[in-house]
Amino acid sequence: MTRVGFIGLGVMGSRMARCLLEAGFNVTVYNRTPEKAVPLVNLGARQAATVAELAGGADVICTCLSMPDDVINVYTGEGGILDAARPGTVCLDFTTVGPKTSRLVAERARQRGVAYLDAPVSGGPEGAEQGTLTMMVGGDQAAWEQVRPLLGALGKTVEYLGESGAGSAAKAINQYLVAVHSVAAAEAMVAGVAYGLDAGKLYRLLKESYGDSRMLRRHMEQFVLPRRFTPGGAVKYVHKDVRLANELMDEIGLGRRLGIPAEEAFAEAIAAGLADLDMSAVIQLLEQRVGVVVKETE
Repeated sequence: MTRVGFIGLGVMGSRMARCLLEAGFNVTVYNRTPEKAVPLVNLGARQAATVAELAGGADVICTCLSMPDDVINVYTGEGGILDAARPGTVCLDFTTVGPKTSRLVAERARQRGVAYLDAPVSGGPEGAEQGTLTMMVGGDQAAWEQVRPLLGALGKTVEYLGESGAGSAAKAINQYLVAVHSVAAAEAMVAGVAYGLDAGKLYRLLKESYGDSRMLRRHMEQFVLPRRFTPGGAVKYVHKDVRLANELMDEIGLGRRLGIPAEEAFAEAIAAGLADLDMSAVIQLLEQRVGVVVKETE
């Protein structure tokens, strides 16, 4: 049986590790805060005391971390994955990072005889819980073929896109749209309410019109109209993602674009103390600016 190590048991990682357990994989877990591993241990996972302990005993190592620096440190730092992983191990990084980070870690892994695939995901906590994530994979094709059954337990749509960094580039583009659509939806709803329109009625009209979008529906139905901003995807992570996407846009020379004010809006939300709230909370800045609250009134 394939021995899977899973590092990073946050909102997404804990659910993904649980899916692997339910699919019958032999899973060892590690998290910087050990208490987060307890529910998975209760379901049959083994808990490693260190990254190196986990890496040395795994055939496939999965990581789901927060920031690019976390990925670099966990893989290449002293006592990290590449210090302990055996040649032939396949690493799957589900973290949203830029292509440069993915290519850097992939090259370090190659030097150790280890395969590293950038495999960022989209679909939120509900997709992670149900095993219906969208997964975007870049890296060595032979390694991709080897781990396809594992990825199939986690995702409904799994695409191999090419060399290292390709998966991360696709995810950055996805997050660019997430950020821009989020700000546009917030601006539209705030403008309508400020003009005197009923928020619920306006939303119901928009979702049946060409102005509809998946982000509009997500934000309004789950968070804004009921005024519940407990995160699925936090403001601070969307800011990080759109910043990475804008770096990619700079690399290709796109120039003037909508992602720049979107990044600024999420940076402003962080400065206003909204970093740990759901990304939809970016609307609160606009509400304060014009003195309205977008909420269901019926």
